[in-house]
Amino acid sequence: MTAIISAALVNELRKRTSAGIMECKKALEATQGNIELAVEELRKSGRAKADKKAGRIAAEGMIVIADDGKEAVMLEVNSETDFVARDNHFVSFAKALAKTALETKVRDLDSLTASILIGYPGQTVEEARQALIAKIGENIQVRRLVVSEPTAVCVGTYLHGHRIGVIVELDVDHKELARDIAMHIAASKPLVVAPEHVSQDSIAKEREIYLAQAATSGKPQDIIEKMVAGRLKKYLDEVSLIGQPFVKDPDVTVGGLLSKHRAKVLAFARYEVGEGIEKISEDFRDAVMSQMQGS
Repeated sequence: MTAIISAALVNELRKRTSAGIMECKKALEATQGNIELAVEELRKSGRAKADKKAGRIAAEGMIVIADDGKEAVMLEVNSETDFVARDNHFVSFAKALAKTALETKVRDLDSLTASILIGYPGQTVEEARQALIAKIGENIQVRRLVVSEPTAVCVGTYLHGHRIGVIVELDVDHKELARDIAMHIAASKPLVVAPEHVSQDSIAKEREIYLAQAATSGKPQDIIEKMVAGRLKKYLDEVSLIGQPFVKDPDVTVGGLLSKHRAKVLAFARYEVGEGIEKISEDFRDAVMSQMQGS
């Protein structure tokens, strides 16, 4: 005999799981109105859907930062489409992740995944992610996490929309300077703090390229060496934070700005949504049809 499922019971299950009305009703019917079993049923369903979508490329999404004035965390949370990246449920999940990471002091994704997600009573981050996949219908991934070091005197952060985020650590207490440097990093994309931090492999590769280019000039070897040395110096300045012209005042380098304030950048991290992920071009009509068919 099928239990009679009241609207109030469906409503309660929706509040606890954020699943759709029909999914809640089916879960309650399958469990004869037992709400605890229905919750477990929906979680299993969420895991199944998450597994099915796990292989799909998620190269959109958002960067989120949480900062308590002393420490900061930054995460990249990915979705398959920018449309979902602007969905309220997705945004809430991403912001809750950052808050959870900051308050629990986790320093890696495995620890974060096993943590109870703030604002989602009784659900771990992984369970909430699976439930979100079931609700939204796209692959959702928590791709990476960075946490500032507690040894930093000052931490600055900057978010450019929802696609680029920066955390920078200074050895002096100067919030405005830290934010300015973070903004510069967002715009200018340095690879390292100083030229001496560039790997020898990278320098060797650049030198090889410059030598090959200069060899066709017909100039004497000593002149070629000077040309290559000049180009290498320019390259090191371009990829190093302290060698770049400061975006708010190109007449001074970031290194000069830091010297003026007797400050030093201890470390920085810059995230941009989807960087390094190979994307597949898909026709918008096909994408919509795929979503409608529940694939």
